[in-house]
Amino acid sequence: MEDKSKPTEIKPDDSSTELKEEKTKDQKPKTEEKKEEQVEETTEAANDSKEKIVSKNEETNEKLLSEEKKKDTKKTDEKKEETKKKVDRGKDFQYIVRLSNTDVDGEKNIVYGLTSIKGIGVHMATLIANEVGIDKHTKFGDLKDSQIEKIQEIIDKVGTNAPKWMLNHRKDLETGEDIHLIGSDIDMRLRDEINILKKIRSYRGIRHERGLRARGQRTRANNRSGLTLGVSKKREIKK
Repeated sequence: MEDKSKPTEIKPDDSSTELKEEKTKDQKPKTEEKKEEQVEETTEAANDSKEKIVSKNEETNEKLLSEEKKKDTKKTDEKKEETKKKVDRGKDFQYIVRLSNTDVDGEKNIVYGLTSIKGIGVHMATLIANEVGIDKHTKFGDLKDSQIEKIQEIIDKVGTNAPKWMLNHRKDLETGEDIHLIGSDIDMRLRDEINILKKIRSYRGIRHERGLRARGQRTRANNRSGLTLGVSKKREIKK
């Protein structure tokens, strides 16, 4: 009789273990292949993005170059047109006009041409042009001699025709009137008035004598020259 009390020994199936090992072997290369595919996809995506960025940069550079070329062509065309206009000027065109001891460029407009005279600004120039009755955009070289003479007469009488707030020398020391100075008269009158301040020994005159600021500016830290630059320490000689 057989002993039924003894447990039956279960033998492992070699076939099942082999199948599991084969499955694990098959799974490993599949996972590696997936990883490689993912890496390739990421590299491809990165390369595509780089190519897109490079293409965009190239497009922007091309656009900038095209715009610069257009600007250069416009400038060259404008210069050519200006040269043509200069060549096409008539025989009566004056390239330099003499007004109140100053040479005015004939290619400038009346307003900006008059500003080249010392003592005349844009407001005063527009007032003079309006009184003469000439278009502001006309060139100085196109003006006739009679028109230039009219402009000179109005410049000489600007102190009486212009309003007081536009005049540059109000309440003169000698006469007490409001005057408008032009050209070299400005420098002459300024020099004379500074000399008067020095003679009467006023504060402003003394400041002008010493070469210091006369209008209350700061002089401790700013406008330093000469001995006021600072203390220079002597270097110690090493023995």
